[in-house]
Amino acid sequence: MNKTQQFIKNHKLSAAELDIKTMADDFISEMEKGLEAKGGSLQMIPTYIGAEGKIKPNEPVVAIDAGGTNFRAVKMYFDDGMKLVTENLQQRKMPAIDEELSNQEFFATLAAYLTSYKDVSEKIGFCFSYAVEIFPNKDGKLLEWSKEVKAPEVLGQMVGKNLLEAMGTPDKQIVLMNDTVSTLLAGQAATAGREFDTYLGFILGTGTNVCYIEQNENITKTPNLDINGTQIINIESGNFNLMPRTDIDVAFDNTTKLPGRYTFEKMIAGGYFGGLCSTALKMAAAEEVFSAESTVRMKTMGELTSEEVNKFVCGIDLPANELSTILVTKEDKDAACEIINTLIQRAAKLVAASMAAVILKSGKAKTPEKPILMTIEGTTFYKLLNFRIMFESFLQGFLSGDNRRYYEIVEVPNSSLIGAGIAAIVN
Repeated sequence: MNKTQQFIKNHKLSAAELDIKTMADDFISEMEKGLEAKGGSLQMIPTYIGAEGKIKPNEPVVAIDAGGTNFRAVKMYFDDGMKLVTENLQQRKMPAIDEELSNQEFFATLAAYLTSYKDVSEKIGFCFSYAVEIFPNKDGKLLEWSKEVKAPEVLGQMVGKNLLEAMGTPDKQIVLMNDTVSTLLAGQAATAGREFDTYLGFILGTGTNVCYIEQNENITKTPNLDINGTQIINIESGNFNLMPRTDIDVAFDNTTKLPGRYTFEKMIAGGYFGGLCSTALKMAAAEEVFSAESTVRMKTMGELTSEEVNKFVCGIDLPANELSTILVTKEDKDAACEIINTLIQRAAKLVAASMAAVILKSGKAKTPEKPILMTIEGTTFYKLLNFRIMFESFLQGFLSGDNRRYYEIVEVPNSSLIGAGIAAIVN
């Protein structure tokens, strides 16, 4: 066993250290706690949004998508042939990423972005990719920021109400949802005419989250629901806290804005994966995995981005990559690649465990004729080296025997935006 392999073993970074069944069982247990208001790390937020509504033609709405680093808006409708039409697509930078903003400043910035959409429609679908408590009127109160957004005064505020007031249009209708919810709806619309047993929406980009359709009778924490109905549940899976963490995960977590929160997201999502790799590589340097010269250079290395570490292991644009200049020997570069690839494989197994849990919890998709449709979005899922291949290998390996379930994966371009518009039309 060489130094790199010994480092990986000592810090328990290998995917082989993880047991999917144990993790899936723990995830399901936390889901049930969240549905019953018995604590746990998964908020299991009711959305009051169903997946049964019919899309009406020629009804324009404004669709908004706020999450990660971008804020997007578009006018959209379906024509007589039910073909999607989009007009005036605009993209801006998400406020409060580079500097802290007050509540008034935050919503004033969003309202300014939406000036040209004020007269488009009385209906707005707002995909807001943060932890929000949704109310029966489909507005929501912000519970917690993730993805390093700096607007603490917005916490506890009603997002839709504040936005409409800032726009000067308080009487418009707004449907607030998470990006996973809009992704689920976009996937359902994109596959209209095909039969699936159920649907889920999964995001693995800057952050991560998943939603699925739950029977109202199981959502015992919420009174006065129609027990014969169903609705989409926003799991807020990034905050799951029973995954086995290593000392490297803890060390990296302690460098982030909110240590101890969204610990699962920090193990797998693009907004954090580069930082996690940076922490692991610096720790490897401290333990003499690299040559003396590379070890000295590593001390001045800043936090890498996920794109940088992915390009490094893919061999893309290496002369411009900071790791290429820091690591001076081929052996050092190979060692770094091995550590990063180990963390990618581990992330794939962690994600497979969480998705397996959601599929099993749905109680559906037991025949190949009626699989579950998983609409999946996010650059981390699709672009991180070999991630999807490893994810499906782990998931299919687990979904066999007594756990046999059938699934199909679909990617819908601009799903967060399109799903937000669909929610405004049908809800």
